[in-house]
Amino acid sequence: MKKTLLLVLSFVLMMSLVACGGGTASEEPKETNPEATTAPKPVKIVFGTGGTSGTYYPIGGALKTVFEQSDIIESVTVESTGASVKNIQNIRDGLNQIAIVMSDVTYDAVEGLGNFEGGKVNINTLAGMYPNVVQVVATKDSGIKSIRDLEGKRVGVGQVGSGVEQSAKKVLEAMGLTYDNFAQVTHTGYADSVQAMKNGNLDAAFFTSGVPNSNITDIKQTMDIVFVPIEGDVADSLLKAYPFYQPYTIQAGDPAKYDLSTEVKTVAIKNIIIVSPDLSDDVVYELTKRFYDYLGTDSVSVGALKQFDRDNMGNNLIALLHPGAKKFYEENGLLK
Repeated sequence: MKKTLLLVLSFVLMMSLVACGGGTASEEPKETNPEATTAPKPVKIVFGTGGTSGTYYPIGGALKTVFEQSDIIESVTVESTGASVKNIQNIRDGLNQIAIVMSDVTYDAVEGLGNFEGGKVNINTLAGMYPNVVQVVATKDSGIKSIRDLEGKRVGVGQVGSGVEQSAKKVLEAMGLTYDNFAQVTHTGYADSVQAMKNGNLDAAFFTSGVPNSNITDIKQTMDIVFVPIEGDVADSLLKAYPFYQPYTIQAGDPAKYDLSTEVKTVAIKNIIIVSPDLSDDVVYELTKRFYDYLGTDSVSVGALKQFDRDNMGNNLIALLHPGAKKFYEENGLLK
């Protein structure tokens, strides 16, 4: 009897321990998902472009709408700037997170040359775009026919620190000239250069932009002008000295490109979209994907964005791709 009572008490004690969780629990631990991540916090982006009369500014306006459709982009502020040099300085100083620049100025920045002498800038590329064509336009009355005829003339070279000025300086360098060889140098934007030419205060001006440039189209409709070619030894010197230059011909008889009577040979520089290395991979991946997808639609409103192959925009770039952009291009087999 005592033995039986002892067995019953032992069984009751064991059941009490299990009920209280004091025994070997049979419950499985809750599984966790190691891949679960916290959604990135939406970011605000300042987009550096260029003057309001150029091509960079409307591109920024178009992409603002595209980028803001993303859940991780809270807002995009499009900022009109002095263009390439200023945009890179702003990226360096943390004032802009994304910007459009020319490859020649980017080359100077990553190599610590020119405006960036003694201080290399850490920037990444999101995408390559359309070529900026070095277009030199002169009034017919100036007598300028070749690029060497600029010597002794009044010439507009673009705003101080702009990509236009940088390309003008390199063309002069290829000819062995400096600003001192001009009768007058004017640091004016496109619109002001055109107005000065119309008023007889300027003989020629540099327009480094996509083709066509609306300001050149404007002056062509109101007065006789000459497109000054950059060819021969000057072009050869530029192509040899700098990896970002490429030959370019403005074809004759194309109504969308000034409807010229004869072709004009010159040189061109690829435009690129750069980003701050501080932007996260997720954000830059998203920006790259949305830009690529947008270029494949019928919604592209800026003509310059139709002048390059989107499947090749991750290749042949002066500055390294941002890891987020590189990931997108690699996933889609777009890197050569």
